Amino acid sequence: MQDDADRQTETRALLAELGTAMIATGQPVQEIEEELTEVSARLGYPEVQTAVGPTGLMVSLTSGGPSTFRSAPPGLRLHQSASVRLIRHQLVHGELGPAAARDELAATAMRPVQQPAWLVALAWPVLAVGIALILQPGWANIAAAAVGALIVLALVQLAERYEVVKALLPTLAAFAVSLAVFGAANAGLLEGPLRTVLPPLAVLLPGALVVNGMSELASGHMQAGSARLTYGLAQLGLFALGLLMATALLRVPTSTLVNLRVDEIGWAGAVVGLILIGASICLMEGVPLRMQGWVLLVLSLAFGAQVAGQELGSIALGGFLGAIAASLGASVVELRRPQLPRLVLFLPAFWLLVPGSLGLVGVTELAAGRESATDVALGLLGVAIAISLGLLVGSAVGRALRGRLAADPAPPPAPAPPTAPSPHPAASD
Repeated sequence: MQDDADRQTETRALLAELGTAMIATGQPVQEIEEELTEVSARLGYPEVQTAVGPTGLMVSLTSGGPSTFRSAPPGLRLHQSASVRLIRHQLVHGELGPAAARDELAATAMRPVQQPAWLVALAWPVLAVGIALILQPGWANIAAAAVGALIVLALVQLAERYEVVKALLPTLAAFAVSLAVFGAANAGLLEGPLRTVLPPLAVLLPGALVVNGMSELASGHMQAGSARLTYGLAQLGLFALGLLMATALLRVPTSTLVNLRVDEIGWAGAVVGLILIGASICLMEGVPLRMQGWVLLVLSLAFGAQVAGQELGSIALGGFLGAIAASLGASVVELRRPQLPRLVLFLPAFWLLVPGSLGLVGVTELAAGRESATDVALGLLGVAIAISLGLLVGSAVGRALRGRLAADPAPPPAPAPPTAPSPHPAASD
């Protein structure tokens, strides 16, 4: 009896640690609950009950039984997310026991990025340049984006040491970058400053929060979805506040706060920008070398579908098609290569799709009196809903494919005639 109680306690602790690690990877709560149920059933507790939120979870193995609560740790990088996904895969397939899985999870949380610190720091301006090549492909704008990214990097490092800087980071980052960019625009060094501000700030913008919140609301998780959506919109307002403070200090005319795109490079800029975005995200997040080509593939699929949708219809249609391509493409790759976690392949494309930058433009134009509140709200809501629906469709089709493969196992191979053993055995996938 005591052994069974100890086993239940260890299983609850494992599920709580695995679930909070999955929260830290950025997964929506509905996916976490489904995957924890799958793991628990494999461990012998099919009646598990979970209550997952954006900051923690509760888990009970039986109805009315004891429960365990655990708060989520800070966000994990993609190389750590890959390890969490691998641990879940091994638990489902019986390749890892609960005690060993808990040890692996503890080690994963402490695992640093393998690249040197200077190389990770270099990835920040490279990412900003890549986004600028897509969003505002002018030579002066690209240079300003790189300088702005260095400013943001310095503030992020200060935020790790000082709590007050961490609390004010969105406003401080937007204020400092806007001072530099709009100051250059006032001096006549560049055009389209509003879109030039966005690439350095893109890594901090809360677009993922907004879209994840919409996705959770659509799946019926009202508390998690509304909390995440409210927090994301509040963060967006803090960014817009910093930007408007800078423009007020510099006395920037309202006519300058317009969504103007400068294109001095052409279509080649988007191709180069896409490569730079994929490479820089892999550096910043410590993505293993064996996954980087697949990350770039899914990123390209999502970007291509997004551009096609925008050409055929609107920004919302582009977000919808891009989200389907990203989610379904990552699921298909994981089906063919189980050692490549879907989440790690999908998140870089998701960060490219999220409407954080467009949301900042809309909120800024609203505060400057150029747009009506209704137009801005409907625009933000439409793009967020479109991307959320795309994620739901892509993940649903991916789950159907996984279920189909699980229901239709491959027939056993026919017995082969005896042969001499090969001195060079084939490498496995």
